[in-house]
Amino acid sequence: MTEVLFYHLKGQTLEQVLPSLLQKSLERGWRVVVQASSDERIDVLDAHLWTWRDDTFLPHGTWRDSEASEHPILLTVNEENPNGAGVRFLVEGAGMSGNAASYHRVVLLFDGEDPEAVETARARWSEAKAAGFEVTYWQADEKGRWQRQA
Repeated sequence: MTEVLFYHLKGQTLEQVLPSLLQKSLERGWRVVVQASSDERIDVLDAHLWTWRDDTFLPHGTWRDSEASEHPILLTVNEENPNGAGVRFLVEGAGMSGNAASYHRVVLLFDGEDPEAVETARARWSEAKAAGFEVTYWQADEKGRWQRQA
């Protein structure tokens, strides 16, 4: 069954949180698709993942690459899954894909400081529950460790 995880970003930016979650996914042997809502956001994330830490490399590419299917982490604005990922991250308001049930895990990260993003996450929560997915809600504690809240 597909798990849908909601990560409430509060006091942390997407750029601070996403790379470590991607790294944990790779450590588990998972291929990943990260879907954003615009090409501009994909370009920003692409640049950031190359430089987020000096001691770690996150192998990734974008959907525009000719070898997109080869990347363990693929950044896209589309619903396709060219790299055969088992995990899909949805960021910056990207919608739940019609093929969400084909993933082992869907991770929705949302800005808890943005009322519109919170409202969108609530709607997606309801959609995921109605679709029969296993849904969990995560929030970082004061030390930045993710704690399951629901």
